[in-house]
Amino acid sequence: MEAIKTKKTNVVKKSIVKYWDLYILIIPALLYLVIFKYIPIYGTVIAFQDYSPAKGILGSKWVGFAHFRRFFRAYNFKDILWNTVSLSLYQLVVSFPAPIILALVLNEIKIKSFKKTVQTVTYAPYFLSTVVMVALIEAFLYPKTGILNNIILRFGGESTNYMTQESAFQTIFVISHVWKATGWGSIIYLSALTSIDPQLYEAAIIDGANKFKQLIHVTLPAIAPTAIIMLIRSCGSIMDVGFEKIFLMQNDLNIGRSEVISTYVYKVGMLNIQYSYSTAVNIFNSVINLIMLLLVNKIAHSVSETSLW
Repeated sequence: MEAIKTKKTNVVKKSIVKYWDLYILIIPALLYLVIFKYIPIYGTVIAFQDYSPAKGILGSKWVGFAHFRRFFRAYNFKDILWNTVSLSLYQLVVSFPAPIILALVLNEIKIKSFKKTVQTVTYAPYFLSTVVMVALIEAFLYPKTGILNNIILRFGGESTNYMTQESAFQTIFVISHVWKATGWGSIIYLSALTSIDPQLYEAAIIDGANKFKQLIHVTLPAIAPTAIIMLIRSCGSIMDVGFEKIFLMQNDLNIGRSEVISTYVYKVGMLNIQYSYSTAVNIFNSVINLIMLLLVNKIAHSVSETSLW
C-alpha cells in the first residue's frame, strides 16, 4: 500500500512540475470558491440561532429548527412556494427548448452574412443589464405610449396596464427571459452541432432520409447529451428564478403572483433585519434545489446514461 501511495504522490508531483503554468491559472478560481462560496457556509449556522449582531455567532442563543417551523407555518408560505415553483416550471418549459430550436435554425442557414446578422441580433439582449431590460419592458407595455397598447388600440381594443396585472406577471417575466437568454444559450448547442460527423448525414442521405428524418435520427441524438446536461443544471436551480428582475418588476398590484422566495428573503432579512429567519428560508430553498439536482441527475443517468457524475 505504501508503495502505491508513493507512486501516486510521485505522479502528482510530476504533473504539477510539468503543468505548473496551468495550475497557477486555476489559483484565482480556487480562491474565489474558497472565499466567496465555502467560507460563508459557516454563517448559515445563524439559521439555527436567535442571531444578534451584538452577540455574534458564538454568543447568540441556539433555537434549533424554530425558524424553519415559523416559515412553514407562515400565512403566505403556500403562496410564496407556489409562486416560486410555478414561475420556475413555466420558465423551464418555455425557455429550455428555445435555444435548441434557434440553434437548429441557425445551423440550416447557409448564407454566412445573414447567419452572423441573426446571431448578433439574438445575442445582443443578453448583454443588457437587468435594470435596462425591465425599463424596456415597462416602456413596451406602458398604457399610453407602449407599442403593444398602441397596436391594441389600432384594432379597436382597450389600453391595459399589464405590469399591474397578477395574471400577466409570469407571462411577461418568461417571455422577456426568452428574448434575453435564447440567443446566448444557443451558442452551446451550435458548438454541439458543429461536432457532428458529416459522414452521418451523408449516410442518412444515401438511405433516403429527408431533412426532417436527418433531424430526428442524426441531429437530435447527437445534441441530446448536451441538452440533458443543460436540463439537469436548470433543474438544479429550479427554485432560483432570479431576484433582481422580479424585484424590479414587482409592485403592490402584482405582488400576489410576484412574491417569490428570493424577494421574500430580501425583505425579511435586509429590510426587517431578521437575519436568522431569512437564512433559514434561504437554506430551505437551497435544499430543494439540491434535491432536484440529485433526483434529475439520477433519472437522467438511468434513462440515458448521461449525467453530471
